[in-house]
Amino acid sequence: MTAIETKKLYDRDFALWIEETVKHLKEGNYSQIDLENLIEEVESLGKSQRKAVKSYLIRLLEHLLKRRYVMMSDCYRGWEIEIINFRQRLLLELEDSPSLKNFILENLPKCYQKALENVTDSYPDSDFPDFFPFPNDVDELLNKNNKFKD
Repeated sequence: MTAIETKKLYDRDFALWIEETVKHLKEGNYSQIDLENLIEEVESLGKSQRKAVKSYLIRLLEHLLKRRYVMMSDCYRGWEIEIINFRQRLLLELEDSPSLKNFILENLPKCYQKALENVTDSYPDSDFPDFFPFPNDVDELLNKNNKFKD
């Protein structure tokens, strides 16, 4: 299959396009590879992973804020379970891509503001801090032993 045929295959049958692309890569048939679409797909993988990390981080921060600042003891256990879950998801992402730790640090202020907006809307009677009340260290933030309770 020529590179032109492989490029057309991308639009017709994505799964087969992947199969053919992997086959060409393994065989070293680089001239047969649809580089344009391959580059696009690899870029989208990175974007997708960063989007997931941001989403997990926002959700973690929301639950940490609720657990610390919302006085609803009947909800504490549920929020603590969610904190565990989102920490685990972030740790799994970091296990595969340790360089995302820097991405988390860079996005922490923006993610905190989003989390703060979300919980403020949901719990308008609670007093949440405008400043980031948790450690700016990713390892400490994701440490399962840190409860961040007053």
